[in-house]
Amino acid sequence: MEVAAKTFFSSRLYAVAGASAEKSKFGYKLLAWYDSRHLPVQPVTPSRPSIQVSSNNYSTVSSVGELESPSETSLSIVTQPHITLKVLREAKEAGISCVWMQPGSFDEEGLEYAKKEFKAAVGGNEGRAGEGWCVLVDGDEANHRAKEEKL
Repeated sequence: MEVAAKTFFSSRLYAVAGASAEKSKFGYKLLAWYDSRHLPVQPVTPSRPSIQVSSNNYSTVSSVGELESPSETSLSIVTQPHITLKVLREAKEAGISCVWMQPGSFDEEGLEYAKKEFKAAVGGNEGRAGEGWCVLVDGDEANHRAKEEKL
């Protein structure tokens, strides 16, 4: 899974499916994580046209299929498991090759689908937090390793 996490951060662009404007929700915290690291990120949510994080206003897209460059985008997913499988199928159809499913966002079917269909799929019960692979906990190390490899 560490190789998948490093591969995930080798992408040029990032997106967050399940992004939220509510600061208490993980969809916001995940978007803010990308923002604070100056990584190019696009929120994916059908519920609003934009989300403000710090001084940045991000335009949203309502589905993964609307991303501008899906083949260059790694997708973080923080949706309910029954929605995640639909998002994974849309991501595969759109040409996304790397996904990171946050803890609580997937069930066994979604995890198996992701591992089978994507070049890199991060998710499961490992990671440093003890609750599963989480961008908020494991992302900095994986991103650092991906950048080191590019040098």
